[in-house]
Amino acid sequence: MILSRWLILLPTLFSLTLTPWSATANTEPQTNNCPAMLGLPTLDRIQRHRIANGETVESIAAQYELKPETLMGMNPPLQGGLAPVGTEIRIPPVDGIEVRVQLGQSWNDLEAIYKIPAAAIFDNNGCLVSPPLVVFVPGVIWSSTNPEGSRTVTSFVDPTLNPVPGYPLPVEAEPILRFGYTRLNSGSGEPKFHSGIDYKAAIGTPVLAGDNGVVVFAGDRGAYGNLIVINHPGGKQTRYAHLSEISVTVGEQVRQSQQIGRVGYSGNPDSSEPHLHFEVRATSEEGWVAENPEDFIRAQILGR
Repeated sequence: MILSRWLILLPTLFSLTLTPWSATANTEPQTNNCPAMLGLPTLDRIQRHRIANGETVESIAAQYELKPETLMGMNPPLQGGLAPVGTEIRIPPVDGIEVRVQLGQSWNDLEAIYKIPAAAIFDNNGCLVSPPLVVFVPGVIWSSTNPEGSRTVTSFVDPTLNPVPGYPLPVEAEPILRFGYTRLNSGSGEPKFHSGIDYKAAIGTPVLAGDNGVVVFAGDRGAYGNLIVINHPGGKQTRYAHLSEISVTVGEQVRQSQQIGRVGYSGNPDSSEPHLHFEVRATSEEGWVAENPEDFIRAQILGR
């Protein structure tokens, strides 16, 4: 699921963001050294939207296929959850946060802080040799819990210590779209960040819980289609999207390898053939941050 899609903000969400900075606040020249196929830097593609009567933060976010938290992070007047009529707000092209860079920080430093690949941050900010004063970090969820933000990460799940012990399908499946910064839909179009892995599977194939846990979301979630979200011990979360059938309910305790649904093609899949979109996320000060599912599954296999 590309990170420009809506996903539910769950309890125990932490934050990592800074007070929004306008793209024009960057005192370095807005040079774009990226190949033409990548387009302009994200902060140079900000749109403006004037809030009309009857609009809400949620409805505006849905209009632009963004999370409400992204709009709140980019626009302080929205951070109370209201949408003041007549207010002009900034609309980024993808989900993420705008942050101020500390002197001397590199792209790799930003990757270490936000757990977003340096290549993704680099490509979203003009492909400059070093980060400018203000950058856009795709894929990080804004939260009001800590509006001043944080410069360090205090807790990420180590896949070698807390792997996903169960496979999400009855048999090992072919990955048709892997985690990371990639071109979607057969390699065409603008590269975007893919927050999970798409396993090729026939519609109707049983979908299995990757670990013991509790269901915190089960239902339709926009581009995700029919989505199940399970929280697991140790600050780990798994997500199962585009399902044709959901067999669990919110609050239900599930066991590893228990059937929770069936593969489908609901929502707006990033791959052109039926598949299971599977995510692993870890809680941190940044919120539920996407991790590479293959690291967690591989760690379990190596640990056998």
